[in-house]
Amino acid sequence: MIRKTPDLRSHFGLASLPFTREITVKNLWRPPIYQQHLDELAETVRQRMSAAVLAPSGTGKTGLLRALKGQLPEARYRCCYVKVTSLSKRDMCREIATVTGIEPAGTYPALVRKLQSTFSSYAGEEGAQPVLLLDEAQDMRLEVLAILRDLTNFEMDSRLVLSVVLAGDGRLERLLRRQEVEPVRRRLAHVATLRLLSRDETRSYMEHRIAVAGGKDLPFDHDAVDAVYEITRGNLRAVDHVAHKAMGYACEQGDATVDTSLVLKARQSLLV
Repeated sequence: MIRKTPDLRSHFGLASLPFTREITVKNLWRPPIYQQHLDELAETVRQRMSAAVLAPSGTGKTGLLRALKGQLPEARYRCCYVKVTSLSKRDMCREIATVTGIEPAGTYPALVRKLQSTFSSYAGEEGAQPVLLLDEAQDMRLEVLAILRDLTNFEMDSRLVLSVVLAGDGRLERLLRRQEVEPVRRRLAHVATLRLLSRDETRSYMEHRIAVAGGKDLPFDHDAVDAVYEITRGNLRAVDHVAHKAMGYACEQGDATVDTSLVLKARQSLLV
């Protein structure tokens, strides 16, 4: 018999499901340090320079890119988002061409020229600054990372046109520190480094997600919140999974509050 999915919304008096990936940009959690990173990235882009976001997996780097895109007015910026995979130089240029709305055909040099021409037209004819957001950039091949130097080289490197924001985990930092990509590293005017949440930040984040879902109070007792932190060590994505699963178990049992036993039960059914 198929087990019926518990209705967390009605059980906990919520308007939407908590701790899921479906959250609007305006409802993203923005503690002071997160807002500082966002403001510094936005200022770097406004100056038509490039940046990087370094963060362990599950700590909010993609959310930060979404927030950055949302903070840049569409009338003045053309943001193109690419989720990186292990592609060749030509195929990466084709991916970028696709998201910019141009024909992804031609040799590598031809594609670079085509992209540069398109980005120049954004800045010139349309008066909109082009911004390229490359997520999961740790998966870029070494030779592919070097194309960013080509894409950002305008008029013999004397004109700032395209801003590139790389986002990735520790592997991206190791990649950027390699001698072969020093020319790319030197083009990064700012690096934002995200970290895991503290114990207090974990509670604040959980309270925020419940509030966004329409709840008034966090349905976890004090020890349960501590257990979530101890299990996840403040990893946002892991907190989401554990908290959501624990609330599901509470709903099944008819409990109004999540206690430590339910958090531990959630842990047993997850890879965290």
